[in-house]
Amino acid sequence: MKELLDKLSSYNIFNYLFPGIVFCFLSKEVAGYQLLSSDIVTGVFFYYLMGLIISRIGSIIIEPLFKKLTIVKFSTYSDFLNAANKDPKIELLSENNNMFRTLISLFFLLIVFKAFFILEQGCPIVKNYRWLIISMILLVLFALSYRKQTKYIVDRVNSINIKEKNS
Repeated sequence: MKELLDKLSSYNIFNYLFPGIVFCFLSKEVAGYQLLSSDIVTGVFFYYLMGLIISRIGSIIIEPLFKKLTIVKFSTYSDFLNAANKDPKIELLSENNNMFRTLISLFFLLIVFKAFFILEQGCPIVKNYRWLIISMILLVLFALSYRKQTKYIVDRVNSINIKEKNS
């Protein structure tokens, strides 16, 4: 287990594992669901998955919402890559920025979780199809995450190709 935890980067710990643990801990208080695991190995994987989901909600829902509301403004990805090559601290700042977005997502998701719990209590059909509903939401979430990540890869490849052509 120690070797596995040693292989996790600070990004993975603060953007996946930590939010997953906090969410699972608070879910009992917020909605009465016990998501904490007594088995450490299973727990670490489950908390990491929960944190990954929370992070993706931040990336796919919170970030675009904040951009639309002009709460945040981003540089172009090529400008970010160029600046990050010149100033390594930008990567650390970006990592911290993503952690804050993930924490916003965590508290947003706790509110949604509570609303879902209340809806489930008043509507038996929601309770009966809980896992189907959650599975469909996660399918869409990860499909959109895949599309966004693919765009980042394409943008990064294009940025490198433009640099090489201009050299």
